[in-house]
Amino acid sequence: MAFRLNPQSREHAIALLAVIGLLLHLALWAGGAAARDWPLYAVLVFGGVPLLLRIVQKLRARDVGADLLAGLSILASAAMGQYLVGAILVLMLSGGGALERFAAKRASSVLDALARRMPQTAHLRRPEGLQDVAVDQVAVGETLVVLPHELCPVDGVVAEGRGTMDESYLTGEPYEISKTPGSAVLSGAINGASALTITARKLASDSRYARIMAVMEDTELKRPKLRRLGDQLAAAYVPLALAVACGAWLATGDPARFLAVLVVATPCPLLIAIPVAVIGAISLAAGRGIVIKDPAVLERITGCRTVILDKTGTLTFGRPALTEVVALDGVLADVTLQLAASLERYSRHPLASAVLAEAARRGLELLPVGEAVEQPGMGLSGLVAGQHVQISGRKVLGDAALPPAASGLECVVAVDGALAAVFRFRDTPRPDSAPFLSHLSPTHGVSKVLLVSGDREAEVRDLAKRVGIREIFAGKTPEEKVAIVTAETLRAPTLFVGDGINDAPALAAATVGVAMGQNSDITSAAAGAVIMTPSIGKLDELIHIGARMRRIALQSAVGGMSLSLIGMGLAAAGFLTPIQGAVAQEIIDLAAVLNAVRVAFLPGKLRDF
Repeated sequence: MAFRLNPQSREHAIALLAVIGLLLHLALWAGGAAARDWPLYAVLVFGGVPLLLRIVQKLRARDVGADLLAGLSILASAAMGQYLVGAILVLMLSGGGALERFAAKRASSVLDALARRMPQTAHLRRPEGLQDVAVDQVAVGETLVVLPHELCPVDGVVAEGRGTMDESYLTGEPYEISKTPGSAVLSGAINGASALTITARKLASDSRYARIMAVMEDTELKRPKLRRLGDQLAAAYVPLALAVACGAWLATGDPARFLAVLVVATPCPLLIAIPVAVIGAISLAAGRGIVIKDPAVLERITGCRTVILDKTGTLTFGRPALTEVVALDGVLADVTLQLAASLERYSRHPLASAVLAEAARRGLELLPVGEAVEQPGMGLSGLVAGQHVQISGRKVLGDAALPPAASGLECVVAVDGALAAVFRFRDTPRPDSAPFLSHLSPTHGVSKVLLVSGDREAEVRDLAKRVGIREIFAGKTPEEKVAIVTAETLRAPTLFVGDGINDAPALAAATVGVAMGQNSDITSAAAGAVIMTPSIGKLDELIHIGARMRRIALQSAVGGMSLSLIGMGLAAAGFLTPIQGAVAQEIIDLAAVLNAVRVAFLPGKLRDF
């Protein structure tokens, strides 16, 4: 059976061969051996030829890249008997790919951490006991046991047991979530000190954690526009380098000048620094709770001049505050609130936190809960201190005995089958919404901000007034939102921010679509980026990450090319020999890559409002 290396392993092998060959050459040269050039021959034949064949294949595909200069330099050095220079060039060309992968791996450490945390096994509960199986073998409906401090293997609901789970790695919420029978659990969450028995509700491949991993892996396969800009720069740079090299040879009649110019001109920063910067930005964003689905977003977001925002979950918390408790039939408001809050701590509904917050504000102690069940369309129900409590809407519990509906949101509480109270809520703007919007124009060059919502005009206009937006569109359907976004995009690049659920068409229509909040489906093809933790400040961080990535990528690429141009001038004038040019180019490459790696590290701050 023939032994063949994949392209990545082949480059590593060639780089290793070049290092060994150069070391042997130096050892033989120090010993005065006549065969000191034989290791260099081996490097050029077994390392240089495969690299040249790869370049020829690219040329046949009309792909003229920066590596063409390195290939021509290898040929020229071999023809002129400069075997040491040729061996160094082989090391440069093969080692550049290895260096890129090393830097990319360092930059993408957050993605690697996600992969390491991917649950691998699950404990199936069988009549004969627990059976360990691969997580991808778990079927929907099967019963699993999550042991203390283990990763939850699949999405599901708690069947038995009570405890807590740390979901901050998935949701960004910096606290543990209480779990009781009926509570939802997420794959990748860390179980607390108590074992929980859960029922699988999704396959491992469909779980939230697996979808996050799929999106993160997909981002590394996409090639953003900024990378193509690097190719365009290389296409213009290669003819310039060849012209300088040929001009130096013709002017002096010294072919060594031609070789020296080509060696120092090899623009590895274009091939290495830009992708390293992109991956570093993806990594930095992931560490800040922002999933970059399309890396091109990082380039485009800094050029958006119109910002279009949905109302709920973006400028507002999306979790309205409880503003009024209307007690019914002589029931004390605090009694009903205490029962409801005790049950709501096991719910993920946006109104649950508002109920809990109001109970805490009133100093109400939470009561023990026997069970909690939350069914779509039916609301939340359970046993609280021996009483059956149900929290739902008018359509489920009936509204014959209820007061007229008011503006805003509401829910109805029934205790032991009797209507007890109506809770009324109002969404409030985030405290940083107004400062964020006011700084968009002077800091980021945004010329227009629109508020587009499906809510009633009175509520939309009230919010717009409170946060400082002048132009609003209220009561709009998803189709109407798309029409607005499309029209604005024809005038200027647009950034649309929504909750990623009803706004998917508008997200796709904008120049850049950003979904905000943990209720978003991050596998949706609509948004280019997803902010996992609902915070308007994270949007500003995303803008700064994109601007910083572009700035550092261009610094590395253009800076490296500029240094190479200076080196070309020195080589053409005879101040750099081919060997010195090779060493100078290695130093330039290292500087460019190290500069690009900076993108992955958190700067002093990512917000400016």
